[in-house]
Amino acid sequence: MIVTFHINSIDQTEAIKMIKRKITDLDKMKIEENKKAIRSGYDIDILPSDLITYGNDAKKLLVELQNHNERMFVITILFTNMEKSRKKLSNIIFQLNSIAGRHNCVLKNLNYRQEQGLISSLPLGKKEIEIKRGLTTSSTAVFIPFTTEELCLEGESLYYGLNALSRNIIMTDRKLLKNPNGLILGTPGSGKSFSAKREITNAFLITQDDIIICDPEGEYGNLTKALGGEVIKISPTSKDYINPLDINVDYADEDNPLSLKSDFILSLFELVVGKEGLSAEETSVIDRCLPILYKDYFDNPIPENMPILEDLYNLLLKQEENVGKKLAVEMEIYVKGSLNVFNHRTNVDTGNRILCYDIKELGKQLRKIGMLIVQDQVWNRVTINRNKKETRYYCDEFHLLLREEQTASYSIEIWKRFRKWGGIPTGLTQNVKDLLASPEIENIFDNTDFILMLNQASGDREILANKLNISLYQLSYVTNSNEGEGLLFYGNTIVPFVDRFPKDTKLYKLMTTKPEELKEGIEIDRQREVKN
Repeated sequence: MIVTFHINSIDQTEAIKMIKRKITDLDKMKIEENKKAIRSGYDIDILPSDLITYGNDAKKLLVELQNHNERMFVITILFTNMEKSRKKLSNIIFQLNSIAGRHNCVLKNLNYRQEQGLISSLPLGKKEIEIKRGLTTSSTAVFIPFTTEELCLEGESLYYGLNALSRNIIMTDRKLLKNPNGLILGTPGSGKSFSAKREITNAFLITQDDIIICDPEGEYGNLTKALGGEVIKISPTSKDYINPLDINVDYADEDNPLSLKSDFILSLFELVVGKEGLSAEETSVIDRCLPILYKDYFDNPIPENMPILEDLYNLLLKQEENVGKKLAVEMEIYVKGSLNVFNHRTNVDTGNRILCYDIKELGKQLRKIGMLIVQDQVWNRVTINRNKKETRYYCDEFHLLLREEQTASYSIEIWKRFRKWGGIPTGLTQNVKDLLASPEIENIFDNTDFILMLNQASGDREILANKLNISLYQLSYVTNSNEGEGLLFYGNTIVPFVDRFPKDTKLYKLMTTKPEELKEGIEIDRQREVKN
């Protein structure tokens, strides 16, 4: 199909004169109708509906031309169709007429004028068809969708799909942004986890960045293992242990490792203590214990000298103040009780290039603490990699961190400071309202220049439209959209994208989270094992 537009502008003065003549003609027709009404004996205000409509439209058009900086254009639009058989051609013409009819448009067949139509469709600038239509500047601009923004950058750019308008590939590098922090937003089933896995895989293959994943739903383990990474399964029954008191002494000169670690330990205690939080006295007692706790390790930094929670528990018991003993009692369940999963030295390889912290089986009581400890492990890795390489951090179910004051404040700190340390954090969430729960949490939005927005719920669409200045047309790409479709925000550029991943690949089976496809994959693997 060839679509051709012939657009000719009309001199503004001539256009205004023409509209005035049309209004005069319509007024004359109204007078004729009034005379007819008087002769027939019915109300003169009863006029044909077309006459009223055309009169109002003509007056509005005159106002637009005179006051709203609009110009007048004469347009001819041609659709040239060619098929190998008359039957196929008839079907195409029928489809075109149906589409146009749904939008209150009528297409006219150029019967016996095919030669003139073909000449007018060729790029010769000749118009031999007399059919035309007058339109204003705004109306004419609707037919020019050929100016699309493209995103295809050089360097370590990652693939994010195809431009929904031009079908050109989208290749971007978040490191080139002023702020590489990212968010992946979408309703359940829209493809958030799949998009994150897609980016993780591309980053692993194209860049030298380290990758750390906080996995509250146990969805990233298979992909991590396939890429040669380490899956650290943290649960009350697991033998994989992470020491929350691990500290990295290789900080920059201006940063004190103990003061940064102190922030984390205080946040950890606030989660342990509960809603009341820490008093000033309790904070002072904890802060007093920390230099003593890490003295042996700072003197001789070997793994055996790294303290564990039980060492801090014993130190608190020795304090003269009653609050020390109170804090020790409150943390006792995490040291000697049933939730002592974090009272061990780290026994897994936290130096692997790609790490996945699987905290699915931690349970409600320990999950928030687990996510906070994972964030601290990320801080440790970022400080080790500083000035050497970038560290990518992916946090699924990000809204869980934002609901608690302590984990939320720690997340805000990551979004504010990670860039300076070579960190690239990405949060995945379906609950946009949690990102706007307070002015402090809203800073996460303000400090994010990369947003992958998939299908959105109606309430979230309104919030995002106001927050990100999204037009109604752009919102259509995240309204009842299919999986893998949406909007990509890259700095000041907004591009609608489509990502269709081939389903008959091993990589797709590693990345999908659809229950029916996972069951199908397990059944196929079982049949192969039986066959072998």
